[in-house]
Amino acid sequence: MLLENRGAVVTGGGRGIGAAVARALAAAGARVVVSARSTDQIESVAESLRQLGQDARAVACDVTDPAQVQALVRQSTELLGSVDILVNNAGIASSAPLKAIRLEDWERIMAVNVTGPFLCTQAFVPGMIEAGWGRVVNIASVAGKIGQPYIAAYCASKHALIGFTRAVAVELAKKGVTVNAVCPGYVNTPMTEESVANITSKTSLDKTAAREYLENLSPQGRLMEPEEVAHLVVSLCVPLAKGITGQAVVLDGGSVQS
Repeated sequence: MLLENRGAVVTGGGRGIGAAVARALAAAGARVVVSARSTDQIESVAESLRQLGQDARAVACDVTDPAQVQALVRQSTELLGSVDILVNNAGIASSAPLKAIRLEDWERIMAVNVTGPFLCTQAFVPGMIEAGWGRVVNIASVAGKIGQPYIAAYCASKHALIGFTRAVAVELAKKGVTVNAVCPGYVNTPMTEESVANITSKTSLDKTAAREYLENLSPQGRLMEPEEVAHLVVSLCVPLAKGITGQAVVLDGGSVQS
């Protein structure tokens, strides 16, 4: 197994992309800590992995709280022995025209989507540097590569996350630690279902038409699947990916080409 004996932490791991990443890392041999604010969801994911004979634990954490992030580091290190892989997946989204964006909504998106990855990376990387090996993968978005209407706060947060990824990658380039971002388009997850509901509430489109609209944003005419994102994450974590760092890899069926 390519990641045997590696310890991995996945934030936002209770559903969607995060849960798929946790499953894929465990299938590749990693010992996994699944983390999110919701204890029930992460316990369910961890238990499903243990039933398959895989080593998985659940640790609740709000990534915007520095004290909780430090506790996540301590507990994960105790449970896994070492944390070699960090996947910063916790994230939120909202949509509104510029004039309707509330400051509290802007600040909340920045706190979860940017400050959270900063706090977690800052806290976990010292152990990776000490070990001389580490992988950090930030789950960004195609919204971090282009501008899109009505999601200015979300776009800004994902652009910031990609900038953070690139800067830290250069800083750690000689430490044996790689730092990359994955930039999915719309993925078949609960978050996208929330986007569908938002579209139907603000337009004349019904649920089927709203979903088709999102699907047709991709030249492939479909949503990406969480397992595809998870496969890409694992591919960035394997030993032979040591030369890939500072990249923002798009997975959206060909809509954004870079």
